[in-house]
Amino acid sequence: MFKRLELHNHTTESDASITAWELTEHMLKDKVDAFAITDHNTISGQKKIADIIKEKGLSIGLIRGMELTSYYGHILCLNLTKYVDWEDIDLHNPEKLFKRAKALGALAGVAHPYSYGAPFARGCRFDMTLTDYSDVDFIEVSNDLEPLHEVNERGLLYWQDLVLKGEKLAATAGMDLHGLWDFSDNFATYIESETADNSNIEEELAKAIKTQKTWISKSPILKCDASGSDLKFEIIDTGKLGYKASNEPFRIVLTTESEEKEIVVSGNCATLAKSGIMGKRIVPKLYRGEAIMENLVCVSPLIEL
Repeated sequence: MFKRLELHNHTTESDASITAWELTEHMLKDKVDAFAITDHNTISGQKKIADIIKEKGLSIGLIRGMELTSYYGHILCLNLTKYVDWEDIDLHNPEKLFKRAKALGALAGVAHPYSYGAPFARGCRFDMTLTDYSDVDFIEVSNDLEPLHEVNERGLLYWQDLVLKGEKLAATAGMDLHGLWDFSDNFATYIESETADNSNIEEELAKAIKTQKTWISKSPILKCDASGSDLKFEIIDTGKLGYKASNEPFRIVLTTESEEKEIVVSGNCATLAKSGIMGKRIVPKLYRGEAIMENLVCVSPLIEL
């Protein structure tokens, strides 16, 4: 089964308009399996939400985190229970902040790398000079309510270029909630799980991120079996609320270091011989209709042949 995770959310503990309870209730109403609390430069909301879940006996999973927020860019920290000190931030050495977060047991990633920066929202764009990705766990390829092409398409291509070059990076998506915003037809992060129990969701997330097994989807999941001589694709609908399906056929785009291949899918399955692929690394993407960003519905984990 696949679990839907909402990994980028804020409360009145930092700069949002919703309380810890309102955020939790909002996630429950949309049938989210687990969600992260990632307030700016504070972990104060973690205990409040954990207490709500415990006192009300809720089955929803909680991922504790923080968004390290600077004028040079934001670092999203997940599975974090301690404050990350960043007073010695260095525009040209962000690696030390990623190392510091990971030393506290966190997963650390680049948040909305191409968000609008100064003069509109100084610091939201990731302007730090990052050259060593060994301590970076993921890239937030979609910050859902940001402009599609100027921000999110560039974020997706940034991650795609890095993983096709061999970097070990998972992809995530987030609403960056600051209010009771509508999840409909927006991307969420999905991980595969063998249980419906969410009590160990942070462990499940860590495993998925560290093995780069995350899906970014509006609801359909493109799953690939690369164990044989063929690539076998299956499309699985997760039933995410508000997904606006169309009657257009699904189209799979396989991007390697040297080419792109398109497959028009009849039904929900497709097969392609590995011998027909030029390249050892493949980023699979699923579209509904023409392969343009507006029709993108799923980005799947990197395939390594």
